[in-house]
Amino acid sequence: MNHFKTSLKLGMNILVFALVVGFTFMVANPARSHGGKTHAEDTFTTFQAVQKATVLYDRLIASGKLPEAWETGLKTIRISTRNTDNSRETVVQFETINENPSSVYFFFNQDGEYSGSNFSGE
Repeated sequence: MNHFKTSLKLGMNILVFALVVGFTFMVANPARSHGGKTHAEDTFTTFQAVQKATVLYDRLIASGKLPEAWETGLKTIRISTRNTDNSRETVVQFETINENPSSVYFFFNQDGEYSGSNFSGE
């Protein structure tokens, strides 16, 4: 039962963090908008990336592909964007404490489709 409370608490912490990050980007996004134009690259948001990555992260822990220490020792979540010639990729990094490797990365294409995950970030 204690593990369940710890898991629930961590899950809530991740959800709150994701909501704060998402809200921040939702507020900041209108400030850089202009005109009535739409941009295809703005269709998949960083908030959506965090939501999708959190679901995948939880699945890896629940399935045993990541040890439980990844759940209780989460240090940070970072979101970055990589641009290439004609595409954009959103990368969500979950960094943990005292594990090797210390991070797992989730990749999403510009349409928000999951395109892979690894421990190197490349």
